[in-house]
Amino acid sequence: MPFLGQDWRSPGQSWVKTADGWKRFLDEKSGSFVSDLSSYCNKEVYNKENLFNSLNYDVAAKKRKKDMLNSKTKTQYFHQEKWIYVHKGSTKERHGYCTLGEAFNRLDFSTAILDSRRFNYVVRLLELIAKSQLTSLSGIAQKNFMNILEKVVLKVLEDQQNIRLIRELLQTLYTSLCTLVQRVGKSVLVGNINMWVYRMETILHWQQQLNNIQITRPAFKGLTFTDLPLCLQLNIMQRLSDGRDLVSLGQAAPDLHVLSEDRLLWKKLCQYHFSERQIRKRLILSDKGQLDWKRMYFKLVRCYPRKEQYGDTLQLCKHCHILSWKGTDHPCTANNPESCSVSLSPQDFINLFKF
Repeated sequence: MPFLGQDWRSPGQSWVKTADGWKRFLDEKSGSFVSDLSSYCNKEVYNKENLFNSLNYDVAAKKRKKDMLNSKTKTQYFHQEKWIYVHKGSTKERHGYCTLGEAFNRLDFSTAILDSRRFNYVVRLLELIAKSQLTSLSGIAQKNFMNILEKVVLKVLEDQQNIRLIRELLQTLYTSLCTLVQRVGKSVLVGNINMWVYRMETILHWQQQLNNIQITRPAFKGLTFTDLPLCLQLNIMQRLSDGRDLVSLGQAAPDLHVLSEDRLLWKKLCQYHFSERQIRKRLILSDKGQLDWKRMYFKLVRCYPRKEQYGDTLQLCKHCHILSWKGTDHPCTANNPESCSVSLSPQDFINLFKF
């Protein structure tokens, strides 16, 4: 580096041997350096912004690709497999372990409620879950439970059938939620407590809608139930499996009231639902010294569960341990798959997942 006062030459430049000349030289070089540094920094910022934007684009592209793949997978999975593998072993290690919530999500109950043969089965299953199994469901399964319940209520409001059945289901669910919501802070329900309070308000609204249903008399003038011969009326009454339906039918017309009090009708109803031993324990005599089968029926109902009968049920294949609706194809390796299927009641279905 040249000393002050010496002649210093650079390409294309000549400086005087003075302090003033040296000062001008430093000022010019400093300005050039600042300009170069500023240019370099701007370039670095530009490169970083481009890199950041590029990374964001790649992340967004990968996320869209993943969401699309998951969406396609879930859609195919839902439509292709409407059965589940369940196996209750004696050890903690279980191949194909499946929870009640997973089974509830995968067995297509939303479609099942549209089938009159499966409707009562699904409603009974919802009632059992509402009574004692709500805390066993995952957050997704609980949401699915409420969605299916909403579809059930809308169906009943539309076709005005099975009103009493759904009233009882909603009352059972509301009673259970009242008990569970009071235990705030004990992690008994998945989700925010405000969400469950809102759902309880929705249940109350549904109950009000069901109570306001006014069943209108059909407009057509044709053959009615009371126009049938008495033997046919009795034959139809004998096919009613709920004594409350008989009582309601007897309130429709005076002639039907006489038929609904038939002793043989109530005797068959008792014998259908209850065993001979149960009946002998609850004998009730009338004023005339005869067995009062109607009073016995309602007393037996309070003491014992009634016999359940459904048009269609879930079935478990004993050979491959696959659970599905009747008529649903599953990959069974048995020579005669139909002989391996066992019908499950709603309670049997829940018992499969009690380990």
